[in-house]
Amino acid sequence: MAKASRKKTKQAGNESSPGSIYLTADERAAKGRALRDQVPRSSQSGWRAAKGRADPVALLEASNAGRILDLVPIRFGRMSASPFAFYRGAAAIMAADLATVPSSGIRVQSCGDAHLMNFGGFATPERNIIFDINDLDETLPAPFEWDLKRLVASIVIAADHLALSRSDAARVATDSVREYRERMHNFANMRALEVWYDRIDLQKYEDRTGDPKVVEAARRRMAERIEAERRKSTPDHLYPKFVVADGVHPRIKDEPPLIFHPPEDLVPGMSSGYEEAIATYRTSLADHTRMLFDRFHFFDLAIKVVGVGSVGTMCSVCLLMAGDNDPLFLQVKEARASVLEPYAGKSVYDNHGQRVIVGQRLMQAATDVFLGWTRGKNGKDFYVRQLRDMKLSAIIEDWDTGMLRQYGRMCAHALARAHARTGDAAMMAGYMGSGQTFDDAICEFATEYASQNRSDYRAFLQGIRAGQIEATIEDI
Repeated sequence: MAKASRKKTKQAGNESSPGSIYLTADERAAKGRALRDQVPRSSQSGWRAAKGRADPVALLEASNAGRILDLVPIRFGRMSASPFAFYRGAAAIMAADLATVPSSGIRVQSCGDAHLMNFGGFATPERNIIFDINDLDETLPAPFEWDLKRLVASIVIAADHLALSRSDAARVATDSVREYRERMHNFANMRALEVWYDRIDLQKYEDRTGDPKVVEAARRRMAERIEAERRKSTPDHLYPKFVVADGVHPRIKDEPPLIFHPPEDLVPGMSSGYEEAIATYRTSLADHTRMLFDRFHFFDLAIKVVGVGSVGTMCSVCLLMAGDNDPLFLQVKEARASVLEPYAGKSVYDNHGQRVIVGQRLMQAATDVFLGWTRGKNGKDFYVRQLRDMKLSAIIEDWDTGMLRQYGRMCAHALARAHARTGDAAMMAGYMGSGQTFDDAICEFATEYASQNRSDYRAFLQGIRAGQIEATIEDI
């Protein structure tokens, strides 16, 4: 193939920057292969804690700074349920560990917390249901391997949670890495716009390399969940679930300790109806969305405890109304510094809410029209999105090996697509190669890191038993 002439380009993104020299896909792949001399793919394998590794319990306690202290025991109670639940809330621990292992140096817009429960389905503005990364609180530019290692380790830990055999866990993990690698090779050969427009449509999802029976079972489950979520996301479902009449004004129902109205000192601005914060949020919206948003009027806001890692941060639900029986529920989530920041560098955005939203727009195939950010009177940063817009999360408790394999492949596909949008797919594909060397290395890391997670979990439980950590177990 004839090489294209060298030209200056102003193409955006990690692949090139203003003033950089144009390289063909083959030349960028060759640069990726050359990186193996500095960072062999085999060096990505295995896990051994670095000397002086930070105490995992101390890292978790440090991450409580700035949280609502009364809610921290709920966070730790949720993490105490199992090694899998612990891993979900321990992104700060793994971020510190990933910073000590070899990496190729190829950077992408990283999710920052790419465990398999942070993937799922949600509605596009066109009301199609796509599968993608759906939690990007920790997003920040970082080495591409960090996301992949966290995802694959979560698959191994999930396999252990489901009592699958070690051999099955290894096969599922390796298959997920292979899916990521092969998808990246595909993206490397696609046109830039084709990569950008690529999406995983849940209602049309096919996997020709998977077991047809498992794929069909997954499709049936998806159809059932999609229909259920359509019902749950309608105003007729959400409004009576969350709202009670308070005189002539609707008000969010209190269900302490998980839903409650905060005191003024915790969320200043209540007396003005959070007028300044809402005005700042409005300016972050596109012009056409502002016109839609202006139809709605603020009525109420309440703290709503969500997730595992987010428990204790300032997360709330906001009720706005455009008319009788015409509500808009917005989720307002505190955006703190990414757990990757001490190791990957500070965000270029002053507002961490903006950091999260820009990351979402870069990594997701489609985003909520109401995505935006603001800053509260208390100085905290926030990002905003619709509450429960047909959001589907995995429920893994009854999965077998086939279902975990299928879901892992879907997560790997979504992660590869996000990384290809924000990084150099050809260079990543060149580094990973076409054989199993890279797959085996990441699988070995994930398997050994799962053991580290179990060890950290035991230390965490010991801290609870010793009274060092307060944990509240919720009634189911």
